Amino acid sequence: MTAHAESDTEPEMTEVEAADDEDLYEDARRARWTATVTGVLLALMGLTAALMRLSGVPGLVPVAYGSGAAVCVGASALGARGRTRWALWLMILGTMVMALGDQFD
Repeated sequence: MTAHAESDTEPEMTEVEAADDEDLYEDARRARWTATVTGVLLALMGLTAALMRLSGVPGLVPVAYGSGAAVCVGASALGARGRTRWALWLMILGTMVMALGDQFD
């Protein structure tokens, strides 16, 4: 025998809990879009900088910009899948690699 007759029923969600869940889903969706768009923009800027630096500078400069852009593309893909924390750290890493290329310039 069970101690409580109501133990088999699931508790109903109140309107406040349902609204909180919707807010959480909206925040997660916004974070995914932000991570995706930011990664794409950083990748485009890195590729543009790599193409601009192809002539007249050491070969390490465009390679650094291009590899930083590739890391940002990976960050964008992770952001689209909902891995926003990993995407943030990869965007930071990609930007640091591009900044290193700027130091060699």
